Amino acid sequence: MEASVLKEQLNKAWDTVRSPFKDGIGRLRGTVPSDRERFSRGNANPAAFRVLVRKEISDHVRSWRFLLLLAIIFLTCVASLYTALNSLQDAIKSTDGYSDFVILKLFTTSDGTLPSFIGFIGFLGPLLGIGLGFDAVNSERNKGTLSRIMAQPIHRDDLLNAKFIASLTIIGFMFLSLGLLVLALGFLIVGLPPSFEELLRILSFLVVTIVYIGFWLNLSILFSVKFRQPATSALSGIAVWLFFSFFYDMILNLISSGFAPNSDTASVDDMVHHVSFMLGLSRISPYTLFNEATSTLLMPTVRTLGPLTTEQAYGAIDSPLPFGQSLLLIWPQVTGLIALTLVCFAISYVMFLRQEIRGRS
Repeated sequence: MEASVLKEQLNKAWDTVRSPFKDGIGRLRGTVPSDRERFSRGNANPAAFRVLVRKEISDHVRSWRFLLLLAIIFLTCVASLYTALNSLQDAIKSTDGYSDFVILKLFTTSDGTLPSFIGFIGFLGPLLGIGLGFDAVNSERNKGTLSRIMAQPIHRDDLLNAKFIASLTIIGFMFLSLGLLVLALGFLIVGLPPSFEELLRILSFLVVTIVYIGFWLNLSILFSVKFRQPATSALSGIAVWLFFSFFYDMILNLISSGFAPNSDTASVDDMVHHVSFMLGLSRISPYTLFNEATSTLLMPTVRTLGPLTTEQAYGAIDSPLPFGQSLLLIWPQVTGLIALTLVCFAISYVMFLRQEIRGRS
C-alpha cells in the first residue's frame, strides 16, 4: 500500500517537472497555444465582431437620419449632373487639353448656377461622416447599453472598430453607387462609353472620396468618445467642418496679405518661397487635400500642384498626364488624409480604453 502511494507521488512530481518542458517544446512546434492566445480564445468571441458590424449597418440603414442625408446628397448630385449636361457641349468644344475625356467632364463641369459634382461632394460629404458618427459612443452610454455590450465576451476596441467599419461600409457603397449612377446616366445621355483610363480615374476618385469622408467619420467618433452629450459632439464636428470650409481660407488670405513680399522689389525666389509657404499652410486643411487630389484625378491636364514659373512651363508638352503619373502626383495628399484619419482613430481609441464604463454614467 505504501509502495503504491509512493509511486503515485513520484508520478505527480514527474508530471509537474515535465509539463513546462512539454509546453515549451509544443510552443516551438506551434502545437500549444501561448498564454495570450488562450486568453483571447477564452474571453473573446470571433463572431461577436461580425454581429456588431451587422447591427450597426442595420441601425444606420433603418434610421431617418441616414435616409435624409442620402436624399440630400443624391438630389445635389443629380442637380450637378443636370448642370454638367447643359454645359457639356461647350466643354467638349473647348481646347483645354482633355476634350477626349468626355465622361470625366460630367464630374467637373458646371454652368455656373450650381457647383460641380466634386464641389458638392467636397462640401456635403463631411456632413455624412459627421452624421453617422457623432453619437456612436455617447448614445450607447446615455441609453445604458454600453455597459451591457462591454459585459459580453468581446474586447473593448471591437466596439469602436465595428462602428467605424460599419459606417465606412455604408459610405463606400453609397458613393460607389452614386459614382456608377452618374457614369451610367452619362453613358445613356451622351452615348459614349468611358475609356479604360476614365474608368480607372473615376474609381480612384471614389476611393479618395471614401478616405476623405472616413476622416470626418473618425473625427466625429472622437468627439462622441470625448463628450457625453450627442448634441455637443455634433456641434463640435460641424464647427470643425465650417472652420476648414470657410474661415480657414479667410485666415490664410489675411496672413498672405500681411506677409506678402513687395512685388516691385522682391525677387522671383522670394515670391516662389512665399507661395510655397502659403500652399503648405493651406494643405493643413483636409478640404484642400481632397480638392487637389480629385482635381488631379478628374482633370488630366493638371501636371503640378505647386507653384510653376514661366521658365518651368516653357517648352512643356500640352498633353494629358497619364493615369500612373497622376497617382504619383496626388500620393502625398492621399497619404495626408489617411494619416489624419489614423491620428483621430488612435486618439479616440486611447481615450475610450481609459474611460470607466458604468450603467448610465
